[in-house]
Amino acid sequence: MTMTFSAEAIENAEPILSGEEMYRLGLAASTGIETGIFDLVTAHKWFNLAAMQGNLEARAYRAELSNEMSTDEVAEAQRQAREYLVTHRARSHA
Repeated sequence: MTMTFSAEAIENAEPILSGEEMYRLGLAASTGIETGIFDLVTAHKWFNLAAMQGNLEARAYRAELSNEMSTDEVAEAQRQAREYLVTHRARSHA
């Protein structure tokens, strides 16, 4: 699969959250802390992204969630994670 982006889209993209921020979003979605609703797809997405940045706890939670989710739900979470990466850019460390 090939993805292309315009320079403008990359310039206007929001910064990527840190692994710790993504981990916390995953916890919130998996426990329903903020909304009172458990959203396993969103939780898996954030844990997946946090794991990609080296967060080992996120990796463990993602594995646990995968056991509770259907194949379609995991696929949707992965699609959402890819979409996030396409629409966000790395933070500059300047």
